[in-house]
Amino acid sequence: MDSSQSSSAGGNGTPISQNNDTAAGAGDSMQNLKQINKSIEKTLGLIHQLTLTVSNFSPALQMPLLQRINGLVAELDNMVKLAENCNIEVPMEVVNLIDEGKNPDEFTRDVINNCIAKNQITKGKTDAFKNLRKHLFEELEQNFPDEVETFRESRAASAAELKRLAQTQSVLPNGDLRPKAEH
Repeated sequence: MDSSQSSSAGGNGTPISQNNDTAAGAGDSMQNLKQINKSIEKTLGLIHQLTLTVSNFSPALQMPLLQRINGLVAELDNMVKLAENCNIEVPMEVVNLIDEGKNPDEFTRDVINNCIAKNQITKGKTDAFKNLRKHLFEELEQNFPDEVETFRESRAASAAELKRLAQTQSVLPNGDLRPKAEH
């Protein structure tokens, strides 16, 4: 891991994460992020200047070279200090993609595509169960019309009772208890 990644990862290669739940903390975090972005831009400029100095090195350029190296070290130190106050979590997969020289947007695209595929599979299963239920009710209604009517009446009565209980006991329609509001 190089020094440009040390600002977004801890010493063991894990992302730095600090939680700050206040709204003011979110504003401070955005300000810190802007400062980090400026620091990254400044660091890139210093690296470019350093590259030019090294590529045209002569003994007369030794002092400017040392000054640029010291400036780069100072800016990297500043970047690490700024990153300590930032609450951004970077998935390790993204860091690995960057290490491999790939675009981190590939990670986002892959995650979204995987979510879409899983959503389509789940929707397909749900639709299949709905169609099975509909088909079973049609078959049951043809073969056992009295029992199906009794079942529907029983189900309607049960739903009405559940709704009445939910209104009186703070129970949600799915049967879960409603959380109590803290004062």
